[in-house]
Amino acid sequence: MASVEERRITKDKYRDHLATVNEKGGRNWIYPKKPTGRYYTARNIVAFLLLVFFFSGPFIEINGQPLLMINILDREFVIFGVRFWPQDLHLLVFGMLTFIIAVVLFTVVFGRLFCGWACPQTIFMEMVFRRIEYWIEGDASDQIRLKKAPWNAEKILKKTSKHAIFYGMAFLISNLFLAYVIGKDDWFKLITDPPSQHLAGLSAMIVFSGVFYGVFAFMREQVCHFVCPYGRMQSVMLDNNSINVMYDYVRGENRARVGDRKKIETGKATLADLGFDENASFGDCIDCYQCVKVCPMGIDIRNGTQLECVHCTACIDACDHIMDKIDKPRGLIRYSSENAIRKKERKVINPRVIGYSSVLLVLLTTFIVLMSLRTDLESTILREPGTLYQELPGNRFSNIYDIKVINKTFDTVDYNLALISPPGEIVSLGMITGIESQSIAEGRFMVQLSDSVLTGLQTELTFQVTSNNKIIETVKTGFLGPAN
Repeated sequence: MASVEERRITKDKYRDHLATVNEKGGRNWIYPKKPTGRYYTARNIVAFLLLVFFFSGPFIEINGQPLLMINILDREFVIFGVRFWPQDLHLLVFGMLTFIIAVVLFTVVFGRLFCGWACPQTIFMEMVFRRIEYWIEGDASDQIRLKKAPWNAEKILKKTSKHAIFYGMAFLISNLFLAYVIGKDDWFKLITDPPSQHLAGLSAMIVFSGVFYGVFAFMREQVCHFVCPYGRMQSVMLDNNSINVMYDYVRGENRARVGDRKKIETGKATLADLGFDENASFGDCIDCYQCVKVCPMGIDIRNGTQLECVHCTACIDACDHIMDKIDKPRGLIRYSSENAIRKKERKVINPRVIGYSSVLLVLLTTFIVLMSLRTDLESTILREPGTLYQELPGNRFSNIYDIKVINKTFDTVDYNLALISPPGEIVSLGMITGIESQSIAEGRFMVQLSDSVLTGLQTELTFQVTSNNKIIETVKTGFLGPAN
């Protein structure tokens, strides 16, 4: 375990090293100091709202449908109360592409703001598990002392309590995620039934909870470093106009501690003694390391924009607190861009932003148009597998069909199917007349045609679907007849 100053990587070498990895390749465990300040307060409010949404989401319904349900196994998807069926896969694809481009555009303009303020990994780690750790083990200095302390009763109690609560929270979070997958009704049935009836599911949940526990108890910031692809994408999306958490090196350099400044002011040392040019002037940074001590990723933001930075703003609050103490203006570390600091230029709109915005507009327009064209009922009519045509008296032929109808609305609707071409007759073998809301109905029927309307081995049939005296859709299928 290394101290903050031992972990600190110099300007010349920080791009070649990770703060969490020592020279021997081992893990440098990060003990961030508990942050305080205006941004931390704002993040607490945002985190509270997001956690309330997460824990209440499975139980919120819109028109009798869950707010969000992503059941991949049964291919059931409900987003904001709208159910998407496998037949709506193209809508989900366009919706996902639109979301991805929106994230890219947001990152180009605002950097990794999502990571620090809304990412589930950050929310759970910093606002739930880290706060539990502060409550049980104390602040960073207390945690370090506890780490070095021998295994006495106090240490065993604190470590055991912390990890027991960690696993309990991981189990709770895993269950809530399961509710988003299978729905609250099936989830409630699962947790109220005797465990012996769901041993496989219970075992899977225990393992899944163990994964969550491992992430927040041990992997922590390593997830952002090595697992999350978003951090890797950041390097190709940011430019000098992107807004990031940045250190104002123009204002802050040259750095010197308060004690060193007093030595020079009192004549006890010279600029040369401290390694500065004789004509140098000190910047506002007093090299207090507070921005490093509060960083949950273990980096020094003064080295510049880094892959590990998740824009959690802890360093901004720490620096502002120091600036208040030494009567300097806040904002030495702030949300800004490289060009704003170096050139004093604030330029958000540039060709990249325009390009991404154009693509996003096209995708969003396409998605809205496709959603507007989405029919309330969707019928699939197929000739019954394994059957041939049947020859009937009077030079007539028949085929048997299976019909499946999806009602995408939240109301029970009536259903009427009519053959509009060629002229023929529909005979019910269990025909659909009504469909419950958000459900699938199946039926069978026979189509009889005269040989005079047949066009050969395959004749195209056109059906018209009506509901509540309103034409819903037109469905086409094939009719198998004799070859001549």
